[in-house]
Amino acid sequence: MAVQMPFGGFLLLHRLTRTCTSTQRHLRRRDMLLNFTKCRQEIRTFSTGSVRRDDSEREDSDSSHLSNKLTSRQALLARKRRPLSPLERISSLLPQDALSPEVMQLREQNQQEAEEGSNIQASVPHCTQEESGHPDTLTGDETTPKEDESDSHRASDVAMEPVTSERQISATLPGESLLTSGEMLVAEYYKKGQVEFRKMFKLQTGTRLHSSWGFIPHDNIAGQPAGQVMKTSMGISMLIRRASLEDYVLYMKRAPAIAYPKDAATMLMMMDVTEGDCVLESGSGSGAMSLLLSRAVGSKGSVVSVEVREDHLKRAMLNYNRWRSSWSLRRGEDWPDNVQFHNADLCTASSLLAGQGFHAIALDLTNPHLVLPTVTPHLHPGAVCAVYLANITQVVDLLEGIRCLALPLLCVSIVEVPIRHWLVAPAVLKNGKYCTRKAPSLVEDHSEVEERADQTDKELTADEHPAFGSIPYIARPHPQQLSHTAFLVKLRKCVL
Repeated sequence: MAVQMPFGGFLLLHRLTRTCTSTQRHLRRRDMLLNFTKCRQEIRTFSTGSVRRDDSEREDSDSSHLSNKLTSRQALLARKRRPLSPLERISSLLPQDALSPEVMQLREQNQQEAEEGSNIQASVPHCTQEESGHPDTLTGDETTPKEDESDSHRASDVAMEPVTSERQISATLPGESLLTSGEMLVAEYYKKGQVEFRKMFKLQTGTRLHSSWGFIPHDNIAGQPAGQVMKTSMGISMLIRRASLEDYVLYMKRAPAIAYPKDAATMLMMMDVTEGDCVLESGSGSGAMSLLLSRAVGSKGSVVSVEVREDHLKRAMLNYNRWRSSWSLRRGEDWPDNVQFHNADLCTASSLLAGQGFHAIALDLTNPHLVLPTVTPHLHPGAVCAVYLANITQVVDLLEGIRCLALPLLCVSIVEVPIRHWLVAPAVLKNGKYCTRKAPSLVEDHSEVEERADQTDKELTADEHPAFGSIPYIARPHPQQLSHTAFLVKLRKCVL
């Protein structure tokens, strides 16, 4: 027989059921909270026992770590909030070759700011690892490097260090010296086997080598061996080497035009200048011929250089002294001080040459036939006077002056020294792979010929260094050739 319960009883029973359910949930949550608290206390106890540090020290390290982290974040946010100028926006869209030096300097400043920001980010995890005492408990942000860095940041980090560290530098050879401040160096960038950029500079402390392909701090170059390949701020490899006398003559600051090394070398052969000779030079110019004569005569010889213009003479003396100082730093010994510079006109300065005799004379003047009557008596019999002339009309005037004045000079030769540069390189396809040399075959079966060709192609594409003689070469004259520079006239003194 079923018993009916009143409505109030049902309500009371429903409330009791809900109360029990909520009580069970509360107890379950309380147990979970207690277990979590116990686990946290055990972790703290284990960490303090392993590190053996006081609570005060941990609080100091946490506060310093938090302040460093906030400082780095504030610096990064402040840098990110800085609006870009119109010049920065336009320069980011232009190609590298079309940028002006001002824009390149602005880009370098931005790269420096990015480097400082990356250094700040790197310092925070380093401090955390040292102060916490737990290298294994670092968070994921501190242990894993960020992968969203730009290429410019990576390139700038590479540029701050040379390609070869000091540990990897081999011992210097006998007589070899490392690069020091004050030397004249040359930076070269090669692209596809050809020189794309060349610049001569003086190595100085605290400065940079600037180019369209990035910059290199001079402090990273000092102490490295000559011929070092270094990375710029843009990740471009550049060869750093010492400047030769030919490089210095071509890239030094000039007043008038210089006697190019190809012509100067021919003049030295004409005059047969050897160590210990005494040579007269008229027309110091920018000092190119003075330097070459100074090296030819050596410490036992002497060179008398005469220039009519005072500004040209100052430039020649400055270039001469700069090369001497760079040489002394490179070799550890002084370049011979064997050049005497004079500001005078040889047409009216016969007293300057009184009592002197010369083994050779080099003239680089507009009208050399005007000074020949003054210098010829001081030239040894049988010796040579080499004349550097730009136009053929000057050559005619020179010969006509010798004829009219009846000077004891014999014109031996009139020459022009041409140089033709060539490009010789292996044939390369557009995809960067070497071309293959097809050898003739007498096999009649075409299938065998095709199989041999396929095998050859596979070997050449898979191997980065194909076998000797398997790559064809392309040889053609260089598109940029050196044009006419001067006529060289060789005059020999004879006794009539």
